[in-house]
Amino acid sequence: MTALNRVPSLMARAGTASALTIAAVGGSIVAPGLSAEAEAATPATKALQVAASKKGAPYKWGATGPYRFDCSGLTLYSFKKAGKKLPRTAAQQYNKTRHISAKSRKAGDLVFFHSGSNVYHVGIYAGKGKLWHAPKSGDVVRLQKIWTKSVWYGRVS
Repeated sequence: MTALNRVPSLMARAGTASALTIAAVGGSIVAPGLSAEAEAATPATKALQVAASKKGAPYKWGATGPYRFDCSGLTLYSFKKAGKKLPRTAAQQYNKTRHISAKSRKAGDLVFFHSGSNVYHVGIYAGKGKLWHAPKSGDVVRLQKIWTKSVWYGRVS
């Protein structure tokens, strides 16, 4: 068995593997929600990868990681790991980003859910109409289709 063939079994035993470990044995890294084409390692792309790596982490109101998150805690944590600072709440994060149109959105942009002018939820756009987010109490961090048109987009600069 070659080293490359052992990667899945090694990952199953270890639970997770670092990107360096996978690369060392000649494997490739796939993050759900990212396109297959090579993307530049921008802070937004890195934040998206961090959020995807937290798949299955439990929701906890007020939590900012690394093992539990609320919605804005996940975005704050993900961008912090990517070298960018965001404020704590979804509304504050919206006010801190460069607002962009749905047509201009890219993977790694923030998706803000609103009712009127009130921002109440945030996630990280993954492309193809989906986002990574920490939905609500009793749920876990997951990739989900955007379910409403009442969203705004923001780019972290």
